[in-house]
Amino acid sequence: MTGLSTLLIFVGLFLLGGAISFWRQKLPMGVVAVLGIGAVLALAAGVLRLEVWS
Repeated sequence: MTGLSTLLIFVGLFLLGGAISFWRQKLPMGVVAVLGIGAVLALAAGVLRLEVWS
């Protein structure tokens, strides 16, 4: 596991936690959607960068 993949997975989980927190606080759905999309993209990039696939 490289440092960049670890960082991307950590950022994705952080953004996912923020999206869940904002959703529970009933903040605007646009903010929650942007955080959710960012979390999914960061997690996907981190998982795809893992050395398991090569």
